[in-house]
Amino acid sequence: MTSSRFTILGGGAWGTALAMVAKSAGHEVRLWARDAETVEAIAKRGENPRYLPGIAIDPAVNPTADAAEALDDAHHVLLVVPAQTMRSVLETVGPLIPKSATLVLCAKGIERSSGRLLSTIVTDILPEHPVAALSGPSFATDVARGLPTAVVVASPDGERAAGLAALLSTQSFRCYSTDDLAGVEVGGALKNVLAIAAGTVAGAKLGASAQAAMVTRGFVELRRFAATFGARPETMMGLSGLGDLILTCGSAQSRNFAYGLALGRGEKLDGLPLAEGVPTASIAARLAREKGIPAPIITAVDQLLDGAATIGEAVSSLMSRPLRAEDE
Repeated sequence: MTSSRFTILGGGAWGTALAMVAKSAGHEVRLWARDAETVEAIAKRGENPRYLPGIAIDPAVNPTADAAEALDDAHHVLLVVPAQTMRSVLETVGPLIPKSATLVLCAKGIERSSGRLLSTIVTDILPEHPVAALSGPSFATDVARGLPTAVVVASPDGERAAGLAALLSTQSFRCYSTDDLAGVEVGGALKNVLAIAAGTVAGAKLGASAQAAMVTRGFVELRRFAATFGARPETMMGLSGLGDLILTCGSAQSRNFAYGLALGRGEKLDGLPLAEGVPTASIAARLAREKGIPAPIITAVDQLLDGAATIGEAVSSLMSRPLRAEDE
């Protein structure tokens, strides 16, 4: 396969893991991080001690804090910065990105201020660039260690999605493809909110039955949102929907589940690792109200995070809703 030049914007755990994937797939890789200490550690020690301690990084991965150096003549740019900072990063580095480069969204979320999917933000700021997204059930530590992982690459151009999937697939990192970009984005964003709900249920010791009910009914809400954004139902049944939901709702390795776990236990939330589901819950609840989408679980998560309801009040509200047919 022809080697390409990949630039990864974001030196956190997921960005570093994807840099290792791209290198393993045989490509030239540059990893941009704003943290000079992270860049120095990767360059000198072959490790990202802050985000992936103890995992060796291929010395051929080129770290840099210079965005111009990172983006020079790049063929593909993986955007691995938090969803809520995506706009500001693109406005800053956008002029440095080669006109022909494909932009691949690897963050999961909905912009809190506008309620828009990340792909629409990219198109607004850099309309000349083709846009894709990579999502699915994947923990950065598993990927960095080379454990078997399957994800999906989406683009409105199905051939482009398939080409990117082929470029990034390795023996341990399998990429499927789809042209349902909206479906992949919605699944990736809302599963974070539902993972907070799952963690809260576990932390509050509400039981395995409540956990199963929450995940199942949460998936119904995810599908309702997806339909509103024009996504296909089968996309929600795939890796970026149900697959990612299963992973993040069942493990404290998920930052969002861990955040919910602390919330359910009544622990302090200050200082916990970034959980993208926190800002997404707010905008998702607002969109549900504005668009008339029944989303009681997502609304309950927003109320819990905002301090507008206690766990007991949220559970009581959910359990006392009018009875209806399951498929309504």
